[in-house]
Amino acid sequence: MAGADHRVLPRTMTAPEPSRTYDAVIVGGGHNGLVAAAYLARAGRSVLVLERLDHTGGAAVSTRPFPGVDARLSRYSYLVSLLPRKIVRDLGLDFRLRTRTISSYTPAERDGRPTGLLVGGGERRTREAFARLTGSDREYRAWQRFYDMTGRVARRVFPTLTEPLPTREELRRTVGDEEAWRALFEEPIGVAVEEHFTDDLVRGVVLTDALIGTFADAHDPSLKQNRCFLYHVIGGGTGAWDVPVGGMGALTDALADAARAAGAVIATGHEAVRIATDGRTAEVTHRTADGEGVAATRHVLVNASPQELAALTGDTPPPPAEGAQLKVNMLLERLPRLRDTSVDPREAFAGTFHIAQGYGQLGAAYAQAASGELPAEPPSEIYCHSLTDPTILGPDLAARGYQTLTLFGLHAPARLFARDNDAVREELLKATLARLDAHLAEPLADCLATDAQGRPCLEARSPLDLERDLGLPGGNIFHRELSWPHAQEGTGRWGVETRHANVLLCGAGAVRGGGVSGVPGHNAAMAVLEAGEG
Repeated sequence: MAGADHRVLPRTMTAPEPSRTYDAVIVGGGHNGLVAAAYLARAGRSVLVLERLDHTGGAAVSTRPFPGVDARLSRYSYLVSLLPRKIVRDLGLDFRLRTRTISSYTPAERDGRPTGLLVGGGERRTREAFARLTGSDREYRAWQRFYDMTGRVARRVFPTLTEPLPTREELRRTVGDEEAWRALFEEPIGVAVEEHFTDDLVRGVVLTDALIGTFADAHDPSLKQNRCFLYHVIGGGTGAWDVPVGGMGALTDALADAARAAGAVIATGHEAVRIATDGRTAEVTHRTADGEGVAATRHVLVNASPQELAALTGDTPPPPAEGAQLKVNMLLERLPRLRDTSVDPREAFAGTFHIAQGYGQLGAAYAQAASGELPAEPPSEIYCHSLTDPTILGPDLAARGYQTLTLFGLHAPARLFARDNDAVREELLKATLARLDAHLAEPLADCLATDAQGRPCLEARSPLDLERDLGLPGGNIFHRELSWPHAQEGTGRWGVETRHANVLLCGAGAVRGGGVSGVPGHNAAMAVLEAGEG
């Protein structure tokens, strides 16, 4: 199963039973909705999943994006950190992750020569890489202290994600480290980065985890960058980001299988268009190619954005969300050679390859984008899935040395694409790849594979493309700004509650949502089971 293709499911395989009242109707067949469906069905509840598209998975899918090319890419979301092993065990998922042996490589130029910082491959190699770049052990020792601190926080905070929401003070006591609490929860993350590190490149590598899909400065007083950083360092209690074997579709296929095996009905090609509820029972109107239908239910779980929830219920929508990333998928005939000959490209691209992510560069890119301009040096990061998991390549491609590349660009807010999405996307892509080429010994274009029509195997997606294709509000990969993992006013016991007693939000926009975690799906299912109905 873990190496299987993402399957397109015919609508005729499943359909709602017109006269049946379900215990739960789940709107949206992304990974969180499937987690909720599997938990509820395994608990004996009758469950219907309504999915607009002709397949499940949402943003967590494996697809062949290049015609005639046997390569299955994690087209949108691509790494796993926040998925609790508890969910995998509880649901009996046939799903595997592989650890990347290299954490990151960041190319640089010092004293007129190409060099870089390789993190991973053992403590000795990492220490030597820091010393070679910075001239001493100081930054490496600071690195150890800083990530020892985040590691302690991760081990204490991560297990709380699948428990009822703690209060802020309860979470503070759980963290049990006032220095860490101040650095991560109270002061802009830029303060901690600048206190611990002096080298601009090292500072930038640390800061990037605060900016994935989040448009912010290191010192943003809203602390949204801190929330983003926190979720990027607590996963699994370690902060490790692992590679899904078979691609992201392997996870959502396993979840769909688990839900169906437990008795859930998954109806693809069924778009929910309205939710009517009196707080005890509800009706979900859905549309298909053949017309409209209505599903009666006791509970509705919405695996969609808060904006979509408001549209379905007729409530006032929350403030608009905005994504801030460029996503690029590529297939190469070979990995490019690097100007820094001290590192093997197979190691450099196996972890996270940071581009234009010095601390000063990140600050400048944010300022330019905030003023309405494309960054002159667009920051981005790349990794090669196929180095860790070659199963996503067909045997012929693997034998010939082909490799995938996934690029995630930062500080690319949706507002920049509003005037002409296609033209701006192309301009930003060109500038982003030029920054990569500056560190390569050969142009990336010379390494790109071609599809059956002779076109380069490269596809780019802006926030506006993600909004159109996946329904992500403003292209925001988290549906809205990430929340603190503790209770706030109106969040409810599990962080999934809405103003309607029997309508829950189980998507990424729930408290403790964001990333491929399944946490909102788990928590919404727990809220239904606690209600004891059905």
